[in-house]
Amino acid sequence: MSKPYSIPLNEIRREHVVVNSRFVATLASAFSTDEARVFIAQIKKEFADASHNVPAYIIGGGNTVTEYCSDDGEPSGTAGKPALAVLRGSGFGDVVVVITRYFGGTLLGTGGLVKAYTESTQMVVNAVGRGRRVPVHVVMLAIPYNMLERVRLLVTRQRGEILGEDFAGDITMTLQFPMDSFGTFQNELSEMSAGKLKAEVIESRETIVKI
Repeated sequence: MSKPYSIPLNEIRREHVVVNSRFVATLASAFSTDEARVFIAQIKKEFADASHNVPAYIIGGGNTVTEYCSDDGEPSGTAGKPALAVLRGSGFGDVVVVITRYFGGTLLGTGGLVKAYTESTQMVVNAVGRGRRVPVHVVMLAIPYNMLERVRLLVTRQRGEILGEDFAGDITMTLQFPMDSFGTFQNELSEMSAGKLKAEVIESRETIVKI
């Protein structure tokens, strides 16, 4: 069984200048090598006039990963490998990064390049929100109006999320719970309603939740 790992919650971009060269790092989630390649192609198209667009990704996480990096014309080992090393140490999986460089006219040397690409990757890794893939139940629940606030509080207490509320004769709530907290929610709901209320599971899936 693979170890749990973090997944970027959103796409993020940071940039800085090193001895007149401009480095732009863009990081996002990718759940397959195809998704990672599409993202890399998009960044290369967006920054088609750049000197280099250096990609690195880790698909999967924990014990089962697919890794890739490229120096994209920079001296061998000075760009893609440092970026990948930062991703490896970050605890992220299902992650892709492209570091774009606009050459500023001054050679940085191999040590300077390694440092610049490492720092650029660290900037986005440290700034992006972290999520984790968890199994969840999506459920439906019909309740009387006078129980709405109590049920909302119970949902929050059991790490649930309200996906929707439909106000008609009763209130029909669409809720999402981590599987490991749904049983407790059902028990407390039953106690609160003297056994009258029970949520019905309509879908089970995996989703990414903020950590």
